[in-house]
Formats: sequence, C-alpha cells, structure tokens
Amino acid sequence: MEQVFGLTWWIMAALWLLALSTTVFALVHAVRQRPDAFTAVDKLTKPIWLGILGVAALLLLITPTRLTLFAFIAIIATGIYLADVRPKVDEVQRGPRW
Repeated sequence: MEQVFGLTWWIMAALWLLALSTTVFALVHAVRQRPDAFTAVDKLTKPIWLGILGVAALLLLITPTRLTLFAFIAIIATGIYLADVRPKVDEVQRGPRW
C-alpha cells in the first residue's frame, strides 16, 4: 500500500515541477519583451502580465508538490499567457511568417 502513496507523491511532484518551470519560462519571456508589444496586440500591459505571472509563480511556490486550487489558478494564468499572449507578442515583434 505504501508504494501507491509513494508513486502518487512522485507523480504530483513531477506535475508541480512542470507547472513551476513553465510559469518561470513564461515570466522570463514576458520580462524580455518590449512593453509596447503587449498594447500593440490589444493585450494587458507588460507590468500587469509580469504581476500575474509573478503571483502565479509565488502561488506555485507556496504549494510545493501539491496541486491545490491556488496551483490550478497559477496554471490557468500561465496557460493563458503562453497560448494567447505570447504568440501574438512574438508575431508583432518578429513580423508575420510566410
């Protein structure tokens, strides 16, 4: 029976580490972008996204190896940034791909 709990803990720890590393990646990406790129694509401003992603990273850090409601909020915020904001910010700075 103890092996089941051990396996569950390792799976949750791996998912937590994946969520934290993804959030840190998104935060570093947001830091490196120009502030005007966010407003050019009609998204929230750079400081607001830095705040959202910073809070997301803190929420993940206060819930180590546990996926609580706070962790899910952080994961959703990171997902929104990576799926919606990041591609448009990258495109406006790089130009359209042909």
